Amino acid sequence: MTRLSKRLLQGLRPWCFPLAALAALEWYSRTAGKDSDALAPPTRALRALGGAALDGSLLQATAFTLGAAALGLAVGAALGIALGIALGLSQRAAHMSFFSIEVLRPIPSVALIPLAMLVFGFGLRMEFSIVAFACFWPMLILTQAAVQQVEPRLLEVSHVLGLSPAQRSLKIILPAIVPRLFVALRLGVSLALVVAVTVEVAANPNGMGYAMMIAQQSLDPALMLGWLVWIGVLGYAINVGALGLQRWVGHRMGVTA
Repeated sequence: MTRLSKRLLQGLRPWCFPLAALAALEWYSRTAGKDSDALAPPTRALRALGGAALDGSLLQATAFTLGAAALGLAVGAALGIALGIALGLSQRAAHMSFFSIEVLRPIPSVALIPLAMLVFGFGLRMEFSIVAFACFWPMLILTQAAVQQVEPRLLEVSHVLGLSPAQRSLKIILPAIVPRLFVALRLGVSLALVVAVTVEVAANPNGMGYAMMIAQQSLDPALMLGWLVWIGVLGYAINVGALGLQRWVGHRMGVTA
């Protein structure tokens, strides 16, 4: 077996189970489950998704969900990283805020939907605020832990050089925690998409989650499954992109990411 064929087989191995599952679903939905109101053949789901792409609803819903997720992630990550660095550098501040963080952190983000609806109403602001709340906590906790494990000699050098807190964070702390920061960022990326779709399924009449609910209420399982597959594909693509960005930044900064 040639090296090229070995690489080809290795590349196909991760697709074996998904393709087998799709083939099994195709067979079942066309035989024993052909009268089901909840299942549809994957080929029919792809056609329904193609129809959504042609009429523009796919692009519109996808843009709304990804926009809300990205905006919420940006706000939550920025606040989480800033506060995480501050708490990681100050043991006194970490002790003072410990109780407040541990009380607020376990609150499910979806539990804030009624409050966000009262404050913002339906739309982008309501959704991205809930996404920001969900992404804030893992970014805060992981950033704080990463800062606390920074080599003490680096902090001593920053004191000797007389760097301000902002300069110390930008020139010493952030480069030192890049690998762990990207672990937190990858977690936040997936969490942002999950929370955004959940908010749309539960309350917000916009985006991919709402489109999937409309398909379900219209007894259109093909379109519903099509949206579900599309959300999964987007999640996979976003995760691959985040991993590629992590490796690129790690290579540029000369660290192992």
